[in-house]
Amino acid sequence: MSDVAPAEIAPVEAAPAETAPSAIAPVEAEQRIKTLDVLRGLAILGILVVNAPFFAAPWQTAVNPTLEPLAIHDANVWSWFVPHVFFEQKFITLFSLLFGVSVFLVGGERSDLERGKVLRRRLGWMFVFGLIHGAAIWFGDILLVYAISGFFMMFARSWRARWLLLTGSIMYVLIYVLSFLSAGVLTMISANSLEEMRVQMWAPAAQSVDAAIATYGGSFSESLKANYDTWTSFVPFEIFNTVPRTIAVMMIGLGLFKVGFLSGARSASVYWMVAALGAIALAIVAYQAQINFAAGFEFLHMQTRGGLINPPLSILISLLYASVLILCVKTGALSAIINALAPVGQMAFTNYIAQSVIMTAIFYGGRGLGLYGEVERETLIAIVVGVWALQLIWSPLWLARFKMGPLEWVWRRLSYGKPLAIGKLAAA
Repeated sequence: MSDVAPAEIAPVEAAPAETAPSAIAPVEAEQRIKTLDVLRGLAILGILVVNAPFFAAPWQTAVNPTLEPLAIHDANVWSWFVPHVFFEQKFITLFSLLFGVSVFLVGGERSDLERGKVLRRRLGWMFVFGLIHGAAIWFGDILLVYAISGFFMMFARSWRARWLLLTGSIMYVLIYVLSFLSAGVLTMISANSLEEMRVQMWAPAAQSVDAAIATYGGSFSESLKANYDTWTSFVPFEIFNTVPRTIAVMMIGLGLFKVGFLSGARSASVYWMVAALGAIALAIVAYQAQINFAAGFEFLHMQTRGGLINPPLSILISLLYASVLILCVKTGALSAIINALAPVGQMAFTNYIAQSVIMTAIFYGGRGLGLYGEVERETLIAIVVGVWALQLIWSPLWLARFKMGPLEWVWRRLSYGKPLAIGKLAAA
């Protein structure tokens, strides 16, 4: 972070229209910062790779690669290795960085009371959407976490970049220091207690897995109740574990935006430097993944050593991806990919919820194909690519006729409390 923090003396000039609109209303297409939309698009697509196993099978089989029906072996180890090394934690971290920016773009400075009201309403409705999404569609909802984290970020959005970067980085490091210390406690507990934890968190009995598959793959009401029960069991963890990390990452993201990094205003050398750090982190995660595979993903190994490397390094890898894309935007490289990602990011909320609707229709019982517990990891990746294709196609087609995605329109209509035109012809 120290490589970019000194740039605080040179405030970002990339998009004054988006950061300070003249009226209390959603930004128009020409006011948007393309770099942010491109990064959001990449993040939304990348998140699905990690979420997909949790749609397709009991959550323990998603986190433990030795459990059927998502077990890996020598021939398909790539179907775990690639998502773990290149996607897991990286894209949700990237999206969290960007959401910290959104809090500022919507709410402005704390002295701007009118925009502050809009921000509070926006986060309040996000909280409601998160409740609905988590309880009724898919238990892995992140909107609730973002809404809660956003309310905390409201109070920090006017901080100088240096303080945002410093505070966020200290929080981030402390979280993982505590995580390492907590992992050390596992080596001191009794064998019986350790076994109970292993069965609950890592390797449930085959009968338990089969029962979960039968329930999620059953009738609509059965799958709905199973999803609700899983969601309610996850919410306390998300609030007390995920929210603090998310706040830290949001602070770092807003700090990086204020120094011009995430808007693409820094020099190419800065992005190459950050990309180099991210590449080193990526190599470390890949090396640790090979060790985990060789160790057979043994529970104590994963909880005390093997599973503790990827999460803290994910932010550096996220910034590697961000740096590469920003360099592409600045130089015009890979323009076809860049131009395809921007509409997906512009409709990030719609595309996120659409992923849940599509994936639950494919896997949950009583609402579609009912393939829960029947798909292996390599087939799952093919399904993800298919969803990517749909979203890369429908996003620009929709935005050719409309100013924003359908759920973005609903959200903003509720947030601004007044009618908003969605059609481009209507706006004209």
